[in-house]
Amino acid sequence: MVRIHSGTQHKEGSHSGQLHEFRKLEGAIPSQVQILYPPPRNVNNMTIKPINSSDRNSFDAAVSHPLQSYEWGEFREKTGVKVIRRGMFKDNKLASGFQLTIHPIPHTPFTIGYLPKGELPTRELLEELKKIGKEEKCVFIQLEPNVSVHRHSGEEHSDDSRISKLESDSGQARMTELGLVSAARPLFTKFNFVLDITPSEEELLKNMHQKARYNIKIAQKNGVEVLEDNSEEAFKEYLRLTHETTERQKFYAHTEDYHRKMWETLRQAQGRLIEKSLDKNKLTAHLLTAKYNGKILTAWILFVFKDSLYYPYGASSSENREVMSSNLEMWEAIRFGKKLGLKSFDMWGALGPNPDRKDPWFGFHSFKEKYGPEHVEYVGSYDLVISPVLYELYKIADKLRWLFLRIKK
Repeated sequence: MVRIHSGTQHKEGSHSGQLHEFRKLEGAIPSQVQILYPPPRNVNNMTIKPINSSDRNSFDAAVSHPLQSYEWGEFREKTGVKVIRRGMFKDNKLASGFQLTIHPIPHTPFTIGYLPKGELPTRELLEELKKIGKEEKCVFIQLEPNVSVHRHSGEEHSDDSRISKLESDSGQARMTELGLVSAARPLFTKFNFVLDITPSEEELLKNMHQKARYNIKIAQKNGVEVLEDNSEEAFKEYLRLTHETTERQKFYAHTEDYHRKMWETLRQAQGRLIEKSLDKNKLTAHLLTAKYNGKILTAWILFVFKDSLYYPYGASSSENREVMSSNLEMWEAIRFGKKLGLKSFDMWGALGPNPDRKDPWFGFHSFKEKYGPEHVEYVGSYDLVISPVLYELYKIADKLRWLFLRIKK
């Protein structure tokens, strides 16, 4: 879930600053095979019961985002994080489901639950989460539904800012009515860029900012070559560039072990991709590299899940910035998605409307915006508080820890 964003002539960024707290929580418990499942529960003619490996295909069919996929859960288990999956069955058919990770709070017997990119919560879902939260000694469970409340095309937002606020307020009201509170520290950004890649290449280029088209041509004239390369050699170069990028930008990122386990679990087999053989209902990872004079300057890991392409990880070299390798990499990522017959390209995060140019993430935001995506606002991040007293203590401790980290940095 980390962003080590690669781009040209903009500041590279990462969501990892927001996610660092959970890195501290990971690995405190071993991965375990769940032998004793809790009994099924009947709620409004729906049976809620655990998901096992025989349900994986139907579970993937029921969820809408890579972070809810069965394969992502397998990866998280390899990092030592406890994964809990539940399904809502009707007439023995899986109707919906969710995947929750449990993160121990260091030096305490308590935990935090995290449910990213799930469905809009219902009272029945929250009751099940409360039950799990008490069993797992969760102080709270953070939910970040994969539910948008507003979508906008174009770079200017002033004309519809009032409408956007009303829609956002309405979404927040629905969440608070369910007893949820705004997250003390959101992990995912509330905003995102999503590009419709079904139009022709000519239309997609036309809809880009002129500067993006210009930089793509610069890269092509300089002989930059972008290819899918899922080899071990290319992945090692990705790791090297990841380390270089984090050192250069001085932000928190996941460990090499995290990236290796993710890649080993999700990567597409090496070799030329045959579109018809790729199971798009299963989460897969693909490494796209941009080379100049035989050297990799930019490396992105892309996810394919269902009808969408995702851009969660990337890194770049400080060398030869003038050849605009990241701009061509973005264009070739779009073409890669079209080749697979995908419909959308999720760019994994953005700033809000009319961002401050002095914001440290502005370059990261502006780079993506130039490719003509929709600006999407989600319902946001919310905490389901299981223990109110411990929750207040946790918020105080968390603020002190981040203050310490900023001073240390």
